[in-house]
Amino acid sequence: MGRRCDRNRKRSKRRAIYCPTHGCYLESVSQKYPLYADQPGQLQARGIGRRASLLLIATRTAVPISEEWLEAFWCDQCGETQWYHVHRQGDRHYEVRLARRDLWQQAQGVIHPSGNPSVGEFTRRQARQMSYQGIKDFRIIG
Repeated sequence: MGRRCDRNRKRSKRRAIYCPTHGCYLESVSQKYPLYADQPGQLQARGIGRRASLLLIATRTAVPISEEWLEAFWCDQCGETQWYHVHRQGDRHYEVRLARRDLWQQAQGVIHPSGNPSVGEFTRRQARQMSYQGIKDFRIIG
């Protein structure tokens, strides 16, 4: 008959993701946003050869980057939530860095920080208004 501690080994363990500044455990407060590459240089920076990366981008347009994502974490020592670029290095080892601004262009499923770039300023302003005072924008000059 198996011992009690043998039964508990099958439970999933917390991800070992620690604050790069303080070394304390980081608590996840968002979903994972997977990254993709849409330029050959992004793949080359991850160790894929020049020729292979050109071929991948030419055939697929966007290539998912495995084992990398953006995620928000809460740090008890900092007392704030920060977005991090997480790179899984092995079975239970992660490299964590503050998310660079350019990585948001590679994230899948996120909202553009300044809104949809194809929407004009007038439409954006109208969408933000909470009342019917927007009629002022449609004055008839006569």
